[in-house]
Amino acid sequence: METGAGGGSPCLCHPVRQGVGADPRGRGRCKALSGTSQAPRRARKRAEGTASSNVFSMFDQSQIQEFKEAFTIMDQNRDGFIDKEDLRDTFAALGRINVKNEELEAMVKEAPGPINFTVFLTMFGEKLKGTDPEETILHAFKVFDTEGKGFVKADVIKEKLMTQADRFSEEEVKQMFAAFPPDVCGNLDYRNLCYVITHGEEKD
Repeated sequence: METGAGGGSPCLCHPVRQGVGADPRGRGRCKALSGTSQAPRRARKRAEGTASSNVFSMFDQSQIQEFKEAFTIMDQNRDGFIDKEDLRDTFAALGRINVKNEELEAMVKEAPGPINFTVFLTMFGEKLKGTDPEETILHAFKVFDTEGKGFVKADVIKEKLMTQADRFSEEEVKQMFAAFPPDVCGNLDYRNLCYVITHGEEKD
């Protein structure tokens, strides 16, 4: 579970940064209730008014679409809201089966209320203000590095890039590995890769 720099509380943005449509080129990628039950939500949406619309000015249309894809992936039951069970299912899809209930509750409590897409986007806007791009990309890789070794299997990265959301082609993957070749054991040094992406040169 992602925490702040000081080891703070878990972050709702973690599933997106760590596997739900993140890619090593530095761009986030990704992929109805009826009747009276919707009435309070419609009222809440009207009450949000102008304030909620401001968040859409923080991102361009392609970014908003990518966040929408991520939201749709996380909204496992397709009711238009992300809740604790949606998060549990999302983490399970990423290979984390035993996420503690307390962690999920802490993530949901980050939001001021039910997490629809506008709230989701607003929370990301707040999280990304002043975010170091290198750290953001690192978070996307670390979900696959469960032992914290600093590298991941190239085959795993290839499979994710070619099957998740806005998919890479075989040629794009080959080009990436030509620029950042795995070692003889098939491991990819993702820390160096992230540094090159964000700084344009390799570490000394």
